[in-house]
Amino acid sequence: MRLVFAGTPEPAVPSLRALIESGRHEVVAVVTRPDAQAGRGRKVLRSPVGTLADEHGIEVLTPARAGDPAFLARLRELAPDVCPVVAYGALLPQSALDIPAHGWVNLHFSLLPAWRGAAPVQAAIRAGDEMTGASTFRIVKELDAGPVFGVVTETIGATDTSGALLGRLAESGAHLLVSTVDGIEDGTLRAVEQPGEGMSYAPKVTVEDARVSFADPAPAVDRHIRSVTPDPGAWAEFRGERFKLGPVTVLDEPGPRPGELVVERKRVLVGTATKPVRLGEVQAAGKKRMAATDWARGTRIDEGERLR
Repeated sequence: MRLVFAGTPEPAVPSLRALIESGRHEVVAVVTRPDAQAGRGRKVLRSPVGTLADEHGIEVLTPARAGDPAFLARLRELAPDVCPVVAYGALLPQSALDIPAHGWVNLHFSLLPAWRGAAPVQAAIRAGDEMTGASTFRIVKELDAGPVFGVVTETIGATDTSGALLGRLAESGAHLLVSTVDGIEDGTLRAVEQPGEGMSYAPKVTVEDARVSFADPAPAVDRHIRSVTPDPGAWAEFRGERFKLGPVTVLDEPGPRPGELVVERKRVLVGTATKPVRLGEVQAAGKKRMAATDWARGTRIDEGERLR
C-alpha cells in the first residue's frame, strides 16, 4: 500500500524504519512538525522522523497546520491508502482524515481506553500501573477514541523510567503497527470499538507538573520522579533554586521530616510522608549532574535543611 507516515520525535522512528524496511508497503512521504530551534546554540534542527526520511530520500512535509490548503492538496496528490501516525504532535482536521482510503491509523502507547492523551507512559508510571502497552486504532475526531485494531502489552518494572518504558514500547509498537497495516491491506483485520468504561486521560506533562512534593508517601515520590525521567525532569527547590532529581530508592526505615535532608557517609536521604528515599543523581543550579554523595561533599548542608 501507499503510505504517508506522520510522526515527529524519536519514539516514532522505529515505526517509520519498520515500515520502510517491511518491503511490502511504499512510504511515499512523511509528515512531521516544522524544523525547530533546539540546544544552547538554538540551531534549527529537523525532527528525528524527518531526518530518517531524508536519509531514505522520502519527501518530507512540514505544514504549520494539518489543515493548510497546500498540505491537503499535496496529500490528495500523493493518494495514500493509509496514513500511519506515531506521536505526530498536532491535531488532524476532518478534511485531512477523509483523504486516505483506509484512514489514519495511530500507534498510541497505552492500552486504550486507558490513558488517552499526550503523556500515557508518564501517567501509567505515576499511577502505579503494573501493566501497560500500545494500541493501534483508527483516528476519529474525538481524542484517542477510535476503534482499535490491535494491542501489545508490556509489564512496568519497579525501576522503569518513562524513557526506558517508552523505548521498549516504541520497538514493540513498531511491529504492531506494521502488522496492523498488513492486516488492513489483506482485509483480515477489523477495528473494534473501544469499551465505554475504563477511560482515563493523560494530559501533557509540564515542567511545573514535574516538581516533586516530599509531602507525598515515598512510593508516590518514587513513581513521580521516574514518570518524568528524562523529560521534562523531576525537580524540587534547594535554597530557593531549582534542584534536579534523578530516580530515588525507597528505604524501609524511619526517616526525617518530609523534604528534610540527612547526609551520611555513603548516602543522602530525604524524608517523605512515610519512609525516606535515598537520592541517586542530582543536579544543583549551575552544576553538572552528579551522584548525590558527591554533591553533598561539596555543599555544606545545615541540619534541618530541606528540599521543597
